Amino acid sequence: MMRRREFITALGGAAVAAWPLVARAQQPAMPVIGYLYAGSPEATANFVAAFGKGLSEAGYIEGRNVAIEYRWARNDIDRLPELVGDLVRRRVTAIVTPGSIPAARAAKVATESIPIVFSTGGDPVQAGLVSSLNRPGSNVTGILSMNVELMAKRLGLMHELVPGAARFAVLVNPDSLAAETMITDLRAAASAIGKQVEILAARSNADIDAGYSSLAPKRIDALLVTPDPWFISRRVQLITQAMRHGVPAIFPFRADAEAGALASYGSNTLDEFRQLGIYAGRVLKGEKPADLPVIQATKFEFVINLQTARVLGLDVPPTLLARADEVIE
Repeated sequence: MMRRREFITALGGAAVAAWPLVARAQQPAMPVIGYLYAGSPEATANFVAAFGKGLSEAGYIEGRNVAIEYRWARNDIDRLPELVGDLVRRRVTAIVTPGSIPAARAAKVATESIPIVFSTGGDPVQAGLVSSLNRPGSNVTGILSMNVELMAKRLGLMHELVPGAARFAVLVNPDSLAAETMITDLRAAASAIGKQVEILAARSNADIDAGYSSLAPKRIDALLVTPDPWFISRRVQLITQAMRHGVPAIFPFRADAEAGALASYGSNTLDEFRQLGIYAGRVLKGEKPADLPVIQATKFEFVINLQTARVLGLDVPPTLLARADEVIE
């Protein structure tokens, strides 16, 4: 027969052994972010790192106290509903949709309860993502880069970089929801300074090659590339073709100028992704997207690649060099 002291000791030992199991059961499950991107991962590693930096500023470290499920549409927007559907079935805590209105819209259609945080250059009100910038009014909020609205500014900068240019071409993905807005704004800006604009539609590699081959016959003097996730994934092809055909080109992102484009002008993309991470962190802490106003970008960068300018035989005015945020020598 077990003595009283032995019984108490055994009971205490069992309680101690069971305590870690109880403690683990009481710990909240690690939150999971669904990261839905319309493009490919290969050209966006620095963007993902910036998103992680923003998350860390909000108190979340991937693998430590938050998990991230990545889904890449690889420029096939028809796959977005399937990808976001998988995230919803996995009951992720929040969904982020960087740089893509179609991805954000697919997420909004798929769920009215899971918080969604987007970043986009297009108008989120016009796209039906939010009721207004100040009062999103649903489970959706995010970051507005303003890159769509900057096409007229890019035209003005190219006019200064290539003052003798009379005909400009603009490369547009016709599947982009912002394509019509960008074209309208650009044509109005060109008309105001007495210039002509040729629209080059490209949704495939063959379209890109054909568009560049048409520049000489159309007597195009300079090219503007619009912001689009697919164009980001085709950055090397776009810049290589521009150099091959000897056409000065301005792109939306700093990384484009760093990769060899003549110039870039746009919002600070790394800061945009950092802000996306911060907002995602705030949502994980329980803040409701309906109460978080859409943040509008305030940091913009003008970068000139002087090496490319020399190859193209361009003499960049000193006044323009002085206005650049960075000059790549």
